[in-house]
Amino acid sequence: MSIFATIFEADMRKKICFIVATPITANAFLLKHFEYLAQEFDIYLVANFEDNTKIKFSSPFVKEIKNVNIHRDISILKDFQALIKLRKYLKNNNFDAVHTVTPKAGLIGILASKLAGIKTRIHIFTGQVWHTKNGIFKTILKNIDRFIVFCATDILVDGHSQRQFLIQNNIIKESNSAVLGKGSISGVDTSKFIPNPVIKQKYRDEFNFTNEVVFLFLGRLNIDKGVVDLANAFLILNKEFPQSRLIFVGPDEENIQDKITKLGVNNATIIFYGATSNPQDVLQMADVFCLPSYREGFGTSVIEASLLKLPIICSDTYGLTETILENNTGLRHKVKDVDSILSQMRKMMNPDLRNKLGTNGRQYVLDNFSAEMISKEWLEFYKQKLS
Repeated sequence: MSIFATIFEADMRKKICFIVATPITANAFLLKHFEYLAQEFDIYLVANFEDNTKIKFSSPFVKEIKNVNIHRDISILKDFQALIKLRKYLKNNNFDAVHTVTPKAGLIGILASKLAGIKTRIHIFTGQVWHTKNGIFKTILKNIDRFIVFCATDILVDGHSQRQFLIQNNIIKESNSAVLGKGSISGVDTSKFIPNPVIKQKYRDEFNFTNEVVFLFLGRLNIDKGVVDLANAFLILNKEFPQSRLIFVGPDEENIQDKITKLGVNNATIIFYGATSNPQDVLQMADVFCLPSYREGFGTSVIEASLLKLPIICSDTYGLTETILENNTGLRHKVKDVDSILSQMRKMMNPDLRNKLGTNGRQYVLDNFSAEMISKEWLEFYKQKLS
């Protein structure tokens, strides 16, 4: 092939621009997709890199990154400035498709791409902030989602149960939305989340765990994640089973540690580990994974934990429906119900049950939610969309 033919072929590659509020989102969920999509397309990424200078983003599959100051909080002036800057960038590059992730990036990104004349405008829903809100604020947030749908040409949802929830709330329709594969925004890296007894022992030794039964939560610590309910249930459990322990892993967004300490926790039975960049290792010290969330888009942490053979206790909120098989890979409890959480924690004190659910859980994830499987779905979606 001549050099001119190579250049011509490169120029013919279609361009996709992904828009997120923070590079954390790209690092956590999009890297494998970029790898697969780059086989056929040129990939660009827009994020707020200026306010996230400590977050390192690097991918050989992204042709260009662009800083636009998209903020999570509402600021009319800053949001308008981001909209104008983003519209100009999108129009100048004449992208074949724009794909937004998270609500704020969706609002600004989809509107900017519509104003820029981008023909294919895709947004993916990964959870609804408004689900636990009330009054006028809830109405405003729901209408923002409806506006995103109005401006988009295609809507993806990262879970089948979440899609039905959005249809029931008149946010999307059957006809204008889809879930790729079995669900999940990115699946889970099966080469990364592998049970390892050496790693497990290393982390358990850090806390002098021997025969303790460790319940572990991993995620952002806030009220909507149900962590205070989990702590209340555990305090009762620990009186019945003194060998039980509870560990919270993740950034404390709402002074949750102070709230739980005020419950009378001044001993080593509840541990706050802090944030981690190695969930595949930290999770291994646990015997049971807990996600008592009030709202959830899909629950990636659940399938990560299942891949490590951890049995699951999670709430019955709509977004977690696909993440476990009831009584087969985990146990569900009622949302915001301490007694229901406690009941499932008591059952998990049985080692035979834990072993059965954990073993089944790993196979369930391997069969349905590998990162390679989900990324191939994304690639096929875009090949059909941009053919």
